[in-house]
Amino acid sequence: MVKSASWAPPGAIVIEEALAALQFDGQGLIPAVAQDATDGRVLMLAWMNRDAVRASLETGRVTYWSRSRAALWRKGDTSGHTQTLVNFRIDCDGDSILLLVEQVGAACHTNRHTCFYRELGPDEWVEIVGPDIKP
Repeated sequence: MVKSASWAPPGAIVIEEALAALQFDGQGLIPAVAQDATDGRVLMLAWMNRDAVRASLETGRVTYWSRSRAALWRKGDTSGHTQTLVNFRIDCDGDSILLLVEQVGAACHTNRHTCFYRELGPDEWVEIVGPDIKP
């Protein structure tokens, strides 16, 4: 796994090249998977638009697009559970993003470190990760 390190924002030209490499969908969005840079756990899936990608690359604080609110949201602004960008990757088609992040607090709104806390058992869904933080 990648060791946590301070984010060094790329230059403006590199950011424009990164944006040009991305394949946004018809609504101007691209899926982004956040993965813990320290232990490799998949934390969450969210959506980004061009402005969210640009803000994340420029500041190192991960910013997403909220489809329900139709607005940008920087992870942790209301909860205090922040994501600091460690590494920014895209897949072979440029139609999805992998963000290696330093997660502070819970990544999930259910107060768990990961949003992927349920596993399908033989008869039902099984909760495999409990809340990290009590509401």
